[in-house]
Amino acid sequence: MTEEKLGKKSGYKTLLLSVILSSPGPLVLGIGLTIGRSSTQISDFTRRTAELLAIIASFVVYIMTHKEGMDDFTKRKIEKISNTFVGIIMCISGISMIVLAFVSDGGSKGNVLPAFVIALLGAITNTLFWRKYTKLHSHNGNAILGVQARLYGAKSIVDVCVTLTLFVVAAFPDSKLSFYFDLVGSILVSVYMLRSGIKTIIENRIND
Repeated sequence: MTEEKLGKKSGYKTLLLSVILSSPGPLVLGIGLTIGRSSTQISDFTRRTAELLAIIASFVVYIMTHKEGMDDFTKRKIEKISNTFVGIIMCISGISMIVLAFVSDGGSKGNVLPAFVIALLGAITNTLFWRKYTKLHSHNGNAILGVQARLYGAKSIVDVCVTLTLFVVAAFPDSKLSFYFDLVGSILVSVYMLRSGIKTIIENRIND
């Protein structure tokens, strides 16, 4: 098997694994919202749901653009549309988190343990995917894998912030520290996702 085919197969397997491992997150967090009402937790649920859609779209486009007979112009055009979509999803996710952070009340946050566990596992898993996608992109220069590297870089950093925030909320429930840490955590997550999304959209427009 040639190096190109090996790279294609590795990219396919990594994207497929991304879809599989990302799928349970929104479901578990959605169930967790029945017992916890942290604004960071709500924001994280919104973010993960949006990101799952973006990852699925990238996976489908990766398969489409590696079919035999597709010319390079069409391939690049489809990749740019997909990458722009990922950028838009990141922006929508960031904006929605900012809105949720400011409309959330300062009442009891409930049990945020399920969300904390998901965030902790996410921080570890997404960091590994970040490194994997970065390595794949450096080897074959595929645009889809490059944007996934950026997405997972943002996801891993955001998950670290969410993990720390939910730890404080769980350790000091119903306290002022918990309230302000939760608010700041939501805002930081939102701004980072918004920045990453805007950068992705701009880069795809510049390269038209």
